[in-house]
Amino acid sequence: MRRLLDADSPLRTTDWLLTGSALALSLLGSLLVWSATRNRVELTDGDPREFFYRHLVNLAIGLALAVGVVWFGHRRLRAAVPVLYLLSLALTALVLTPLGATINGAHAWLLIGGFSLQPAEFIKVTVIMGMAMLLAARVDAGDREYPAGRAVLQSLLLAVVPCVIIMMMPDLGSVMVVVAIVLGVLLASGASNRWVLGLILAGVVGAVAVWQLGLLSDYQINRFAAFANPDLDPSGAGYNTNQARIAIGNGGLFGTGLFQGTQTTGQFVPEQQTDFVFTVAGEELGFVGGMAILLLMGVVLWRACRIARQAQDLYSTIVAGGIVAWFAFQMFENIGMNLGIMPVAGLPLPFVSYGGTSMFAVWIAVGLLQSIKARRPLAAV
Repeated sequence: MRRLLDADSPLRTTDWLLTGSALALSLLGSLLVWSATRNRVELTDGDPREFFYRHLVNLAIGLALAVGVVWFGHRRLRAAVPVLYLLSLALTALVLTPLGATINGAHAWLLIGGFSLQPAEFIKVTVIMGMAMLLAARVDAGDREYPAGRAVLQSLLLAVVPCVIIMMMPDLGSVMVVVAIVLGVLLASGASNRWVLGLILAGVVGAVAVWQLGLLSDYQINRFAAFANPDLDPSGAGYNTNQARIAIGNGGLFGTGLFQGTQTTGQFVPEQQTDFVFTVAGEELGFVGGMAILLLMGVVLWRACRIARQAQDLYSTIVAGGIVAWFAFQMFENIGMNLGIMPVAGLPLPFVSYGGTSMFAVWIAVGLLQSIKARRPLAAV
């Protein structure tokens, strides 16, 4: 009993608000996924609880991965970052081989032994850790007070390589997340603001170039066109956004009740268990339910920011800051596209949407945050 109350015991070092909020989101997500799929006989083979059980299994695996990261420690993982980065890069590149599969217009998946895997989710984690390792190396060693320009260039190159591969799929949503991560990492590292402004300018120029050179697929162009004008193609590219708005508006203040949403039961919203799972909450749990999800996400971001602020070495600060940027942008983009204030980008809602790879990645990130909180800094590994 005394050991459990020690200052370095798991009971004392774990951020229970962070874990509890993330767990609450995941468990709520399992109910929303169940509601969205219980009538989808073409997906469930007649078992209305099929995706509910799968979501819980994914959550259990994610929790195990988080515990494993905490047990191993983020500082010991730092030494393995090059291997982890190359492994995630190799898996991402395999998508472009015959092992890759196209789902929802994006050739971004691997099908292995009947299981689907989206390697770009792991890229988010390894890019954060890889950039943190490069930017913090000399600072944590005491040689510098802030990252050198050479380290910044190396870290940007580390992020550019997977972005190029992901754009070849194409998976614009994942690239957008990686760009947000890069900005968050640079801000957390203390690098000169000139790098941040330069990156933003380069991003604008790159976006214009991608559009002008026709590197986007037709369905991605149609999504942006529908965002600019939802009435342009209400039965085509604008269908998802229009149906999402109807579902959320149908919920009112308190919702229609779990499993009682007409839009959800009628399967009017496509991909409702993944990208548009927030519409289930909006319709069946109403404004109150939607705000509860936002509150839980706010707690996750608050605790992550607190961990980043209290970290005593730059590597830990950058890793936590990168995770904050990742979660914040992806949450905003997903909920924004459900509300029609952001273009549809095919991004899941962290912790809530159905998807094994996404669930694994976000819980690995929670494990990293808990490891940063639990351990005092050592000398640079």
